[in-house]
Amino acid sequence: MRVRGGVRAPGAFQRAVGPSAIDAICRRAFGSVPLEAVELGYGSYNSVYRIELSGWAEPVILRVAPEERMQFASEQRLMRNEYLSVSWLTAIAQLTPRVLAVDWSHEIVDRDWMIQSRLSGVPAPEQLGRYPRSGRTTFFRQLGAIARTVHDVRGPYFGRVAGPSYSRWSEAVIASLLQIADDLEQLGLDAADVRQAADAATHGRATLDEIREPRLLTGDLWTANCLLDADAPEPLISGVLDFDRTEFGDPAADWTIRMAQAKQDEREAFWDSYGALDRSPGATWRAAIYEARHLAAIRLERHRLNKPDAVRQTYDSMSKILAALT
Repeated sequence: MRVRGGVRAPGAFQRAVGPSAIDAICRRAFGSVPLEAVELGYGSYNSVYRIELSGWAEPVILRVAPEERMQFASEQRLMRNEYLSVSWLTAIAQLTPRVLAVDWSHEIVDRDWMIQSRLSGVPAPEQLGRYPRSGRTTFFRQLGAIARTVHDVRGPYFGRVAGPSYSRWSEAVIASLLQIADDLEQLGLDAADVRQAADAATHGRATLDEIREPRLLTGDLWTANCLLDADAPEPLISGVLDFDRTEFGDPAADWTIRMAQAKQDEREAFWDSYGALDRSPGATWRAAIYEARHLAAIRLERHRLNKPDAVRQTYDSMSKILAALT
């Protein structure tokens, strides 16, 4: 078997999976021999391989999680969270990969792994630039419809799909802020501003708990997690990927909603299909808390990706959010 790897920077968070382990994984999952494994460089968390199998017409996708000792507490077992999300994502099942095999035993490698079907299409960041800017509104309109479909799914509790579960939205938000703060401090980073955001959320519990019905959040859906039909004359989403950060909560807290509001450009078409946001004073205050949570998670991710300058930028951004909360 040939293994072709992506370019990995020294000290990168992702770790390669050896040929013997890939061979053992494929034999366990399918009783088939892998002919070639190509590491894909689109993700920044899991190690991802496209694998050609003996006797199989189509390649499959192997995703291998980081070792648990390398995972932050706020990001523990995200692959298992994604696996449990599958049954909640049936409304968009035609756009998501099928799970073909999973293994949490750590018998072959000391990491969780999942094998999925390979979706056709080209990563949206590579394909969107081939269309005129005026035509990209079609893409964002489709993305808005997908997000609306996911957000319409009602959940049984607040918090990550895999748990822990909470009876109130405020409990889930405060717990996530405090957990990220703990992670940052264990890395030697200042998390005082994240704890201030958690304090603000605690004082504003009643406003957070105006959200009484848990809805499914995509967790991480934006352009990087979309595939486009390579031959379509205008952008056509053929697949959506990476639902490892799904949770039940307020749709306004979803990463997708944050990104849709980030700029006034073609992405404004998102709202044509998604619908209007709540602009009440309570919703505006909650949005500031959600932005603080996003910034805390971004700080953690930028540290993981070894981007110290980008880490420092989060402190200025957080300062502005805290000023709006006080």
